[in-house]
Amino acid sequence: MHPLVDGRKLILGGVEIPYEKGLAGHSDADVLIHAICDSLLGALGAGDIGQHFPDHDPRFQGISSLLLLKEVKFLIAQRGYLVANLDATVIIEEPRIFPYARQMRENISQTLGISPQQINVKATTAEGLGFVGERKGIAAYAVALLSSPK
Repeated sequence: MHPLVDGRKLILGGVEIPYEKGLAGHSDADVLIHAICDSLLGALGAGDIGQHFPDHDPRFQGISSLLLLKEVKFLIAQRGYLVANLDATVIIEEPRIFPYARQMRENISQTLGISPQQINVKATTAEGLGFVGERKGIAAYAVALLSSPK
């Protein structure tokens, strides 16, 4: 989850989406890519995004989260695995992200070197409930499956 704030661009799946607010964070705060990184690191048994890319490290200030995903891909390859598939859900009241989902999948597939058909990006609302429902932030969840080519 990341809070929505004034003065930031809204970046989801590596796509800049026109909106009056953006997500707060040390990097570009792409909550979708962060959830995907966490799911891949979890499937690898390699901790989480905060361990690999701490928010106190100036190297990651304002960085594109796609570059973080590229580093995660490198870790996966180092350990001899491949990304079999990804399924991600963005919980967002507005704006609607369906028009951008295809480009998000393309960005993720290019970064990971896998087919867009191995990636699913979908969205739902919080039906007005909680942090997301009150339009104070955006959340994302992802599940990843890794395979061994051996």
